[in-house]
Amino acid sequence: MTSGQTAPTRPSPLTSPLLAPARHGFFTREGGVSTGPYASLNCSTRAGDDPANLAENRRRVAECLNVAPEKLLGVTQIHCPRVITVETPWAPGEGEQADAMVTRLPDVALGVITADCAPVLFTSKDGQTVGAAHAGWRGALAGVLEATLEAMQALGVKPTDIRAVVGPCIAQESYETGEDMHAAITSADPQAARFFTPGKPGHYQFDLAGWCVFRLERAGIGQVAALGVDTLADEKRFFSHRRRTLAGGGPIGHQISVIATGVQTR
Repeated sequence: MTSGQTAPTRPSPLTSPLLAPARHGFFTREGGVSTGPYASLNCSTRAGDDPANLAENRRRVAECLNVAPEKLLGVTQIHCPRVITVETPWAPGEGEQADAMVTRLPDVALGVITADCAPVLFTSKDGQTVGAAHAGWRGALAGVLEATLEAMQALGVKPTDIRAVVGPCIAQESYETGEDMHAAITSADPQAARFFTPGKPGHYQFDLAGWCVFRLERAGIGQVAALGVDTLADEKRFFSHRRRTLAGGGPIGHQISVIATGVQTR
């Protein structure tokens, strides 16, 4: 938050009609109680925030989706393609190493943490099977999005009945990359070359959201869209790892994107 601005007292997440009837929200950094570099709705358990503030922030997020705070689940994200099928909830902060989750349980919410990477939320057409994936370029290249589709199919959902939305992430005009990253992606996925445009000498501008949409379309998903919101450019609403790096480092908060089935038991 910048000086003189009054932060919202409650979270006001971004949503998409494409994900209805599932309960969901791409939460911003606004509407929490954390302070300093974590202001205000930091939801990362690994960021170094005050535990009491973090617990209250996550409680507010859970309340928005009408689930119990202890049923807001997350994983230890490591930029990999592993997907966990949630059949039994785990304690907060004890999620296994993975970068996506799927479930049919009606009383849990699946949350992914980001600060420039792409949060991607999935639902079946009837809203009874949902998924959430954390897709940085490494995880997307490793196949985490396609693996999430496959995990939903294993729960009985046809690919054509799955919808997904790519939430707020660093946009192409903000995402400067070097030749090494360009080579790593295009050598493994030659069709990704269209998502790079020339930047300054030896650099490119990369469209992460567009590439995520493309990969899901190529995998046969029914419908997919991107919100088109740039985390780096909008400091008031979003944490950004790239912004923190450009500023010389230091602590940083992370926003959360969450989805739950349209079936409610509370």
